Amino acid sequence: MSADPHSTGLDASTHLLGAPRPKARLPASAAYIGGTALVLFAVFWVIDFYTSDRGSQRQGPFELLLDLDMTTLQNALGGVAQVIVAVLGIAITVVSIVVQLASTRYTPRIADMFFRDKTNLTMMGFFVVACIDAVWVSLAVGGKHVPRATVIFTGLMVTGSLLLLVPYFAYVFDFLDPEKVILRLAYQVLEGTTGRGKRDDLVVRQAETAAGIEHLADVAVNAVAQKDKVIASHAVAALRAVLGKYLESKRRLPPAWFEIGERIRKNPEFIALAPDSLAEIQRQKVWLEWKTLRHFRSTFAESLIHLPEMSHVMAIETRYVGESALAAGDRPVIDVVIKFFNTYVRTALNAKDVRACYNILHQYRQLAERLLAERFDDLALEIGRHFVYYGQTALAMNLGFVTETSAYDLGTLCEHAFSRKVPCHDSLLRLFLQVDQETEQENGTQEQTLRGIRKAQLKLATFYLLQDAKPHARLIFEDMRRERPERMNSIRAELMAISTKEFWEVTDRGINFDYLDEAQRRKLDEFFGWFG
Repeated sequence: MSADPHSTGLDASTHLLGAPRPKARLPASAAYIGGTALVLFAVFWVIDFYTSDRGSQRQGPFELLLDLDMTTLQNALGGVAQVIVAVLGIAITVVSIVVQLASTRYTPRIADMFFRDKTNLTMMGFFVVACIDAVWVSLAVGGKHVPRATVIFTGLMVTGSLLLLVPYFAYVFDFLDPEKVILRLAYQVLEGTTGRGKRDDLVVRQAETAAGIEHLADVAVNAVAQKDKVIASHAVAALRAVLGKYLESKRRLPPAWFEIGERIRKNPEFIALAPDSLAEIQRQKVWLEWKTLRHFRSTFAESLIHLPEMSHVMAIETRYVGESALAAGDRPVIDVVIKFFNTYVRTALNAKDVRACYNILHQYRQLAERLLAERFDDLALEIGRHFVYYGQTALAMNLGFVTETSAYDLGTLCEHAFSRKVPCHDSLLRLFLQVDQETEQENGTQEQTLRGIRKAQLKLATFYLLQDAKPHARLIFEDMRRERPERMNSIRAELMAISTKEFWEVTDRGINFDYLDEAQRRKLDEFFGWFG
């Protein structure tokens, strides 16, 4: 592939799984604000000191500042206690509201993450300590004793609380940024799989990993329901990135990790599975991949209803999972990915969403191309059979364009297989010639679909002729030799009329199915010469 396909969806998740973004620096922000306040106060204090009547003053500006009297302290400290209590109330109110809103919108795990964060606990503890200290010192000043050190310390605590309030709010909003919440959840899942920072109990690690995946999936589903494509894309990309990292380290995990214990069996993704299916998942060591892709499917189904553009993203991310499994040499995971691609197609067909089928088949075909390149011929051939099956199923549902799309994608697979001299090429070609078996009627949807399939066949035939593979082109000719001449002539005219490679509408494929370059047009004449 000319460019790393994973880069499009991994910008955020790679950053997360590599080096996390730095947190907001509370001390630096507070120091900047405090320094500004101190400088301004000192300048005007000195100006007042030297411009006032100093005849009766025998102290310097600093000594005068610390010359505390009992009456002033008693009046001031009561107000200080009220201020710090108000600061604590403001902090608790704002934090409670934003955490609750974020938890409701994305995932309940946010509240747990918030109160596990050391910075949040430290700041809330600091506000409480400052509040208690201010109340106590306001009660302690009385009589003739002036506790200067205690008062100065209390003043510093109150000052620190006021200085940290605004930077802390900035930190909270930064902490609750959806993208960063997603990245933290992904880190927690990875820590569960690798054991970093976790207990050695594999059962507990399995449960924590499963919970982390569920929370990431909740973020994705909720974002889709709210038509927030950016957040949904980040959540799904993080899930896929987690699987990619997991597949890289999977071989180093102990055998007990792959056993489906009682806690995992009770998980919603496994509790309804038949015992044989559950045993097969355990045998193939794919329980984590299965669970993650089940959540992919849920997000995909939700996207068909609320955010159709997201369904294509789900297909892309699923292909990336398959490519990661291919890179890791994990064939059982590739089998699972193929099964979920088939599920996507079936779901889209049931919803009669032609555009979703069009996009899914595009990603499905690209996965098959990678399998051909890596010599997984049997899997690529299996995908070819699925293309035929779903193409014919779509035709029965009067979704003829899906059938045409499957024919064009199968034709492209045949070209790749022939170019790479893959042994399964001939089998793929035979599958390709089966797509039109259900399109014998000459009117309505099936007539239009048959014309589309014939165009795909003619396009592949011109490819074979350009490669001096006349026997393969003759097989295609034998499939259509009994066609009515007027139909074939009109199809030929339509193909010759297409002059631009780029399709005239915006599509992710970007190409015009029916486009033939000049060399193919010349071979088209040769092919039609066989009709006599």
